[in-house]
Amino acid sequence: MGTGEYEYPKPNFEHQAHKVAIPPPQPFIKSLKNTVKETFFPDDPLRQFKNQPASRRFVLGVQYFFPIFEWGSRYNLSFFKSDVIAGITIASLAIPQGISYAKLANLPPILGLYSSFIPPLVYAMMGSSKDLAVGTVAVASLLTGSMLGAVVNANENPTVYLHLAFMATFFAGVLQASLGILRLGFIVDFLSHATIVGFMGGAATVVCLQQLKGILGLEHFTHGTDLVSVLRSVFTQTHQWRWESAVLGICFLFYLLVARYISTKRPKLFWISAMAPLTSVILGSVLVYLTHAEKHGVQVIGELKKGLNPITIMDLSFGSEYLSTAIKTGIVTGVIALAEGIAVGRSFAMFKNYNIDGNKEMIAFGMMNIAGSCTSCYLTTGPFSRSAVNFNAGCKTAVSNIVMAIAVMITLLFLTPLFHYTPLVVLSSIIISAMLGLINYEEAIHLWSLDKFDFVVCMSAFFGVVFGSVEIGLVIAVALSLLRVLLFVARPKTVALGHIPDSTIYRSMDQYQNAKTVPGILILQIDAPIYFANSSYLRERIARWIDDEEDRLKSSGENNLQYVILALSAVGNIDTSGITMLGEVKKVMERRGLKLVLANPGGEVIKKLNKGKLIEVIGQEWIYLTVGEAVGACNFMLHTYKNDEKPFSAESSSGKETWSDINV
Repeated sequence: MGTGEYEYPKPNFEHQAHKVAIPPPQPFIKSLKNTVKETFFPDDPLRQFKNQPASRRFVLGVQYFFPIFEWGSRYNLSFFKSDVIAGITIASLAIPQGISYAKLANLPPILGLYSSFIPPLVYAMMGSSKDLAVGTVAVASLLTGSMLGAVVNANENPTVYLHLAFMATFFAGVLQASLGILRLGFIVDFLSHATIVGFMGGAATVVCLQQLKGILGLEHFTHGTDLVSVLRSVFTQTHQWRWESAVLGICFLFYLLVARYISTKRPKLFWISAMAPLTSVILGSVLVYLTHAEKHGVQVIGELKKGLNPITIMDLSFGSEYLSTAIKTGIVTGVIALAEGIAVGRSFAMFKNYNIDGNKEMIAFGMMNIAGSCTSCYLTTGPFSRSAVNFNAGCKTAVSNIVMAIAVMITLLFLTPLFHYTPLVVLSSIIISAMLGLINYEEAIHLWSLDKFDFVVCMSAFFGVVFGSVEIGLVIAVALSLLRVLLFVARPKTVALGHIPDSTIYRSMDQYQNAKTVPGILILQIDAPIYFANSSYLRERIARWIDDEEDRLKSSGENNLQYVILALSAVGNIDTSGITMLGEVKKVMERRGLKLVLANPGGEVIKKLNKGKLIEVIGQEWIYLTVGEAVGACNFMLHTYKNDEKPFSAESSSGKETWSDINV
């Protein structure tokens, strides 16, 4: 702690100038209503309905759940031109990505196209983001494949596996819509930024490793997703490697990476990267067709049937023996899809200076996945790569999703035979190229320099996914994030305050090196609400502060400690355990000849102290509006009594007691 000369203020504190006001009592129902409102309705979504006639409320209600009716009236030809260009551009990316990600989920490739038709139409009507481009994503596809593949083999029981995928999509949609309707979107916030960075990086690494099967032309491959299993599967089959496939894959991967690099360096050339996947599919298909490479170890997609999405509502078997697996897969993939989709939507909304409603987004995601599960689609959300292309292409509204869906519809009706000769190695190259952009090592380095604990969370998620499984990595990361929340609550920070010279300001002595201690007074600030989880810790921590301060004063020969001021400005609330703790601290301090003083308690805190009769115990005259007033009052008392006298309870007859000697 700092030392130095301290000039006593000389105002008269015989009568306290400002008293801490106790808020008027509120009925329990009103308090509960306010708490529920702040928890579930922080954005006050019902505000627009106030003082409106019934007909207007109906219109506003329709516009709330279907935003297309709100912005559709302002739509014009200029917007349409921009949306058509953006829609066609993202369709060129959606078609090859959809086929690739469906293979990643061990599903028929045609499902990737189905999933880029119905869900975007639903989102265009219900979503609140102008820039989000809906479609399948690699991480959710990998999760679907690994979790369902653990109980059902897609090759041996393709029908059962397919129905399970639709069931998982249905439950993911129900979860997402329920979270939005019940205003429980804050649950997704437990996936911290560090968690998502590590998890996405690990999942992207695993996805890239899985694509070695396609690059090397292997027919048999491990169902495990961890690094060891994949590398063992690759290097135990060296005699099965196809050099033709490897050369083709490396060439197309190089082309895709160069195209992305050009678009990164020159944002106006975004279309080069956007068109590269479709260009790769076309070139690869033509090359295979002309050279008959499928007869020399280069695997191709094969036949894709024409036609729009078949109805699959009857395939949702709620009596299946694998129902629990479908529910678990739906919950995990649904939460991951929500976190990614909402994060992407908010990012692009920030660039264009508009807001999106997280709960409305959840409802939109949920409804599009419920509709998708009934129409041969698997899980969809708002992938970053596709949304970035949509944003850079100059989209104005969600109509770009409608244009993309129409382009996919035309492909389904007329163009699917053209994909017969598309080599699987090209799809693997497309996936690897997309996944490399999700390994954000620069952000991991930034986390290390900014917050070491966040870096540990990030790396735990990464290594959990890479060396364990996607589920293990997710559980580890979420557990560490929750542990940090618990540590913030259970081990709140306390700091000693000192006086800033030539002012009436008191600040942390660790932060301000010129802050001076006040002779005979210890000022402590508690930086968190006081609850049952931290009350015992705070009691012991306050004790250690007092012991350390008395040892310091004894060694330096300064005046004895006589007052302890607790600055409560950062204490937003207190429960019964906290009130009991303060009462115990008060008793212990009196036994040691110290006086407890409170400064700047908030409305909720002073109300609880009043109801708990603690104000009477401490004394209204020892509760002050500011730290400055509290210090002034203590100094007034120190002048009134001589410094070598104790104005309060004397020390025990056996000598000075330590904190641990006192039994409250």
